[in-house]
Amino acid sequence: MSQKPKNYWVNTSGNEIIRQFIGRAGAGTRREIEQLIDGGSIKKVIRQELTYRDLDAGSDHLWSLLFMTGYLTQCGEEEEDGLTPLVIPNREIRWIYVEQVRRWFQEETARDTKTLERFCGAFLKNDVTEIETGFQRYLRKMISIRDTNVRKDRKEHFYHGILLGLFANMDNWVIWSNAESGEGYCDIRVETQDGETGFVIELKYAENAALEEACGRALRQIRDRNDVEALMDDGVKTIYGYGIACYKKRCKVVSSVFPSGSATS
Repeated sequence: MSQKPKNYWVNTSGNEIIRQFIGRAGAGTRREIEQLIDGGSIKKVIRQELTYRDLDAGSDHLWSLLFMTGYLTQCGEEEEDGLTPLVIPNREIRWIYVEQVRRWFQEETARDTKTLERFCGAFLKNDVTEIETGFQRYLRKMISIRDTNVRKDRKEHFYHGILLGLFANMDNWVIWSNAESGEGYCDIRVETQDGETGFVIELKYAENAALEEACGRALRQIRDRNDVEALMDDGVKTIYGYGIACYKKRCKVVSSVFPSGSATS
């Protein structure tokens, strides 16, 4: 018998439910989340009659809640053993899962302050090796997100969001996202509060894992559009430009130094 979700939970905060669910998930459940985000299906017993008291009982109840709020949908007939096949209903809701994974990740990484400060500090030292290895380390910790069915700009937005979340923990940084600079908009611009150091980042998704080529395009874009102009206007003494290319859980970083008062290097 095919089940249809009721509207009992229609006014609940579904996005927060997804985030709580991901935060509670163990290794097995996270693999199931990866499978769903990748466009696959899972099979679960769905309980239509739940109270708020039931929500803390375990992940099985949260699967039911995600179904009843429309964040999962049935993709076949209920089986004789009571298992219902479930999928994420569309790309928009899939992206909500992706964004909640990112939020969970930011909360988790913020707890390891030493590692986070070393990673962020590398941007102020032009330590490309530490930036690259550190970012790949963070990407490996993420719930795996296969992005073959997502537009390229959405892929870049995902990595953009990860970096912004990591940088947000630096209290003495002033951070702009998609800020007007020079002849266009740079992905991320950062300036320390003392005005000593600043940097701009251009992110590219490397189609077919062409990381080197994508990094080169990113750095050329910083130079061609004069993305460091706003930092120079602020009198920042040391300015770096970073081209970062990403492909799934891999990344490549290249950099350039822009002496104060000069837009080229």
